[in-house]
Amino acid sequence: MTTATSRRPRAKKPEGQWKIDGRSPLNADERIKQDDGGLSAKQRVIDIYSKQGFSSIPPEDLAPRFKWLGLYTQRKQNLGGELTAQLENSELQDEYFMMRVRFDGGRVTPEQLRVVGEISRDFARSTADFTDRQNIQLHWIRIEDVPEIWERLDAVGLSTLMGCGDVPRVILGSPTAGVAADEVIDATPAIDTIVRDYLPREEFHNLPRKFKTAISGNLRQDVTHEIQDVAFIGVNHPIYGPGFDCFVGGGLSTNPMLAQSLGAFVPLERVPEVWAGVVRIFRDYGYRRLRNRARLKFLVAEWGIEKFREVLETDYLDAPLADAPATPLNPGHRDHLGVHPQRDGRYYVGVKPTVGHATGEQLVAIADVAKRFGIERIRTTPYKELLFLDVDESDLLALGAALDDVGLYTKPSEFRRGIISCTGLEFCKLAHVTTKSRAIELVDELEERIGNLDVPISISLNGCPNSCARTQVSDIGLKGQTVTDADGNRVEGFQVHLGGALGLDPEFGRKVRGHKVIADELGDYCVRVINNYLDQREDGEQFRDWVLRADDKDLS
Repeated sequence: MTTATSRRPRAKKPEGQWKIDGRSPLNADERIKQDDGGLSAKQRVIDIYSKQGFSSIPPEDLAPRFKWLGLYTQRKQNLGGELTAQLENSELQDEYFMMRVRFDGGRVTPEQLRVVGEISRDFARSTADFTDRQNIQLHWIRIEDVPEIWERLDAVGLSTLMGCGDVPRVILGSPTAGVAADEVIDATPAIDTIVRDYLPREEFHNLPRKFKTAISGNLRQDVTHEIQDVAFIGVNHPIYGPGFDCFVGGGLSTNPMLAQSLGAFVPLERVPEVWAGVVRIFRDYGYRRLRNRARLKFLVAEWGIEKFREVLETDYLDAPLADAPATPLNPGHRDHLGVHPQRDGRYYVGVKPTVGHATGEQLVAIADVAKRFGIERIRTTPYKELLFLDVDESDLLALGAALDDVGLYTKPSEFRRGIISCTGLEFCKLAHVTTKSRAIELVDELEERIGNLDVPISISLNGCPNSCARTQVSDIGLKGQTVTDADGNRVEGFQVHLGGALGLDPEFGRKVRGHKVIADELGDYCVRVINNYLDQREDGEQFRDWVLRADDKDLS
């Protein structure tokens, strides 16, 4: 016989929400953060670990506290992707680090770029990767060299602190802020205020997990605002004029969710206050018990956007926000490649390093080119481009030729323009497949076998399910995993997602009925699918629209 007691639902487990469940740590990461904050490890690096070597670093500093310093241990070489799920992190990690240098707003001077290039050359085996977070990442960093690297970076106003960890990461910003002719409003003052006045505060140094921010006043909506924890994009309000729409709760990985608009108008001067309010909600109500649910998107999904705005305005802001109509999304190119007019009569020039890869010597050479043409402002972008601002019209041709000479692409094919990859098996402990070198090879193969396209196409290669390379929102998204070939061998391969997009009608890619591609056959697969699109498309039809109506046989 079933009793009333037995029918009672089990009590919901506490989620580790500070405002509801208290601050008792519910897992090891939370305990470590409460015992000693992540930034505390910086002085120990300088005083102890750099002098006594890698073996002197205790596990709780190595992971997670070193993340707060912008440092991750990198993967041991020659460990195949099939071992990723079999070995512990301590078995996968090498005695070298990835180091992430913050470029908030994507801003960097030639002098700063030169210093990063010299650090890469002197300490990182000449590795340097521009990321889709507008940072630069270096590899092969030894703990013995970290204090000198920090000194060199600090001398030119750069930092690695809070490049990783459960903190507000680098703030994405429009790379053309303050200069673009098509800008609604310059968001630079808001980014500067957050970086200067808010990020140093200890109250923001222990969040449930990482927190991603983007702020852009450009009509191109050029900061992937749909997949950020919080994002502000420029709008012209019919009453209040230029300002921002605020989106919250975006993110990809294994549970992708698109950010939702608060439906509120945020004036420029209130952006830092609203930003801080959203972060504090995440700090106080974010789920800390399970790391795979400890992102803001899960809280927004459970509360709903109306409750989120109500709590924000009632408990975390000085005054309510004005309502605003829905912001129209930009359906066009969001990158800044090519030559574009500035509002002051000069130009900015956008170029592409293939998949963001560079060398230390190349960074120094790029700085030399900028100096030769009197350029003082360089920008990185969420699409792994480099922009050179304030170019005189008379210098455009010569600058383009000089940038081509140092290995950048001023007129890339649509394949080279639209490809992106994560670090992959070469350095990442989470990866199952090689991505970066394979992406470079794939571009070369597509250019050789197809030529160029007359429409944009985005291709993403990701080494694992975490979608650092935005797999679910690319035309061709490739999620790395170990697969079985025709002979029964376990080899590198990809789960295929097709037709993902940001911008107009954003959506996540369509899985092709569990279709997987062996890595060695990736070029043949992409050529086949793209040619099917070219043969079957209607006038003006984009790749993602064709995918929605195409037969499965034409997608596999």
